[in-house]
Amino acid sequence: MKIGIIIAIESELKAFLESGAELEEEQVCGKTIYRTNMSGHEVYATMTGYGLIDAAAATQLLILHTGVELVLNFGVVGALVPGLKVKDLFLVEKACPYGYDVSPIDPVKKHQYAEYPDEYIPLDEGLRKAALAEMPELREVVIASGDRFIEERSDKEKLAALGCQICDMEIAAIARICLHNKVRCLSVKCISDTFEGDGGDYWANVVHSAEVAFSMLRNLISKL
Repeated sequence: MKIGIIIAIESELKAFLESGAELEEEQVCGKTIYRTNMSGHEVYATMTGYGLIDAAAATQLLILHTGVELVLNFGVVGALVPGLKVKDLFLVEKACPYGYDVSPIDPVKKHQYAEYPDEYIPLDEGLRKAALAEMPELREVVIASGDRFIEERSDKEKLAALGCQICDMEIAAIARICLHNKVRCLSVKCISDTFEGDGGDYWANVVHSAEVAFSMLRNLISKL
């Protein structure tokens, strides 16, 4: 199977690069695409950079250039509710693109794209069920996804009011591009900064939390 891995930033990419796999590199449209083999699968990975625009562009490039059949995302997230700890692992059920709003002019809810029944972009149900069957310790969550690093407690509380428990800056775009291309998508996330934390906690924990998420993802690949 051809599997794509989407990684946001260099601190998270480190977990993939230092995994011990033999890598080939190719430069395509300004992006580095890595090729390797994992558990008998042909795996392609690329780094998006921060934010929804770069995440969408990198995901579309990887799908078109490599023909991957499914896309896996791993990375770190911030907690929007108390009680979530650094290195806690989560499986993303659906994503709320909280910065998107055309409700003043279209008959949709705030944050809703018209092609979805509500304000949440779903990730592949079959992959999620398979992942939970193999790793029942994973917890399914709803993620708020947008172009801001969420640090202030008041902002966290507003996003939590949307039914979200964690936040990132890429997965809404990754999931939407995958749905448009009829490519299955799964995302494993790990807490780097808690509800009480801030950007300092993010930088203190991003590398180790990304390693935890990638280790889980690699284990899932071996089960596919």
